Amino acid sequence: MKTITLGKSLLLILSVALVVAVAGAGPVAANKPVATGPAGQAGSQDADHPALSQRNPRYKICRDDALTLTFPIAPEFNQKIMVMPDGYVNLQGAGSVYLLGLTVPEAVAVIKKAYTGVLNDPIVDVDLTDFQKPYFMVLGQVGKPGQYDLRYDITVTQAIAVAGGFAATAKTQLLYYHPISSSMMEVKRLNIKDVLNGKNVNEQVHLSPGDMIFVPEKAITKFRKYVPYSFGAGVYPGAEF
Repeated sequence: MKTITLGKSLLLILSVALVVAVAGAGPVAANKPVATGPAGQAGSQDADHPALSQRNPRYKICRDDALTLTFPIAPEFNQKIMVMPDGYVNLQGAGSVYLLGLTVPEAVAVIKKAYTGVLNDPIVDVDLTDFQKPYFMVLGQVGKPGQYDLRYDITVTQAIAVAGGFAATAKTQLLYYHPISSSMMEVKRLNIKDVLNGKNVNEQVHLSPGDMIFVPEKAITKFRKYVPYSFGAGVYPGAEF
């Protein structure tokens, strides 16, 4: 009888321990963060995966951009405006508002607010009719240095070709400047010798608006500027190059 009682006691203790363990695990599982799709809802996905608008930023209004405002319900307020050098625009019957650096949806919200004292629940459509075209720059030892429109996806090597190709005095190790904010720029040193030889072709850098490429001179080219004779014109004992 003692053996049976002891066995029942052990079974009861194990059952209680199992219940406690399951009960304790419940709240922990319930408190786990649940990732959700739309930004701004509960979950930690926003911290790990930026919103689509951050990965693909919208165009921001610049100076001298031209915009067309259309009021479907009040067409007498339809107008064309231009962003002035100070970033402001003059609105018909609503004063001036600051639009520099805003996206088009943000500009719509600002213009609607400006017209709330003039129109009841204003509806306005904003279209960019003239704006700063995306561009890139290639400087240094290329055939045609300058600024070029960025009309399509283009790599660094293709950009060099657009700028007339490498000059005879150019190094294949170049500097790539990529703006990451209005006051900061990322600089990379790229050696595209392998790409020119058909290697690592799929690892090229693709340009973004505002990028700049600088192609420096070869070291021997810089040295020749200060040498008063031509190489190969004579024999100079003891000279090493």
